[in-house]
Amino acid sequence: MDDFIAPVEPAQGLQTGLQNSPVLVIIAQHALARTCILNILKRELEGFEIVEMATTSGLNWLSGRDIRLIALTIGNQPIADPSIEHSLALLAKSCPNAAVALLSNRDDEATASAAMQRGVRGFFPISIPVDVAIAGLRLVLAGGVYRPLPIVRQNGASSLKTVSEFPDTPELSGIHDSRDDTHLVLGKAMIDLTPREQHVLEALKLGLPNKLIAVRLNLSENTVKMHVQRIMRKCSARNRTEAVLRWSRRLNGHAPARVSSS
Repeated sequence: MDDFIAPVEPAQGLQTGLQNSPVLVIIAQHALARTCILNILKRELEGFEIVEMATTSGLNWLSGRDIRLIALTIGNQPIADPSIEHSLALLAKSCPNAAVALLSNRDDEATASAAMQRGVRGFFPISIPVDVAIAGLRLVLAGGVYRPLPIVRQNGASSLKTVSEFPDTPELSGIHDSRDDTHLVLGKAMIDLTPREQHVLEALKLGLPNKLIAVRLNLSENTVKMHVQRIMRKCSARNRTEAVLRWSRRLNGHAPARVSSS
């Protein structure tokens, strides 16, 4: 992918009136992809100047700017490809304070793990829904780490794991059956939330609102609201964030777990 390091024209989207705004950068080879991503992010993420460019060399035009996030598209290329390694190294050197998110055509565990091992904060297969991708980007911007929900197929394909926005929170894992109905693989300390409540908790960790959780889990918003209330009650929490934090501490052995059959 030499095009990621070839000289290019100045980055598009710079405006004099936005020089003091934090910057999100989209790096994608194809103009159509860049434009589509740019338009979505402008609509969904307010308060940022969003800049698109074809290659990493365009970052020279943003010297001195407050770059918060760089979204790099890598297509079908493996993370270990020399051009991708070069691009990631360049981003780390030139924008050390920016979070890096990768947009990939691949959705396998090996690619996701390789990305995270290289310091990438967000891994976004193009197979995920737009609303989920936006929630993941917000999570990365808030200082978290995003990976897709677990996927284990019957043919033995490897899975993707979810990483919480809370660094000390253990991962949850799950499987999809032939009906695409997710069932959670319970850990030893997770037995006092029902499987459905754990699905909802997993979505809460991603910062998703009830509406998106309902779509993701194929539930009504009222049902999601009921599950959230039960989770908060079981965790003795006053709000959603506190419920996630309390459950994380319980997982880490700071509170006993009780079996729940409801």
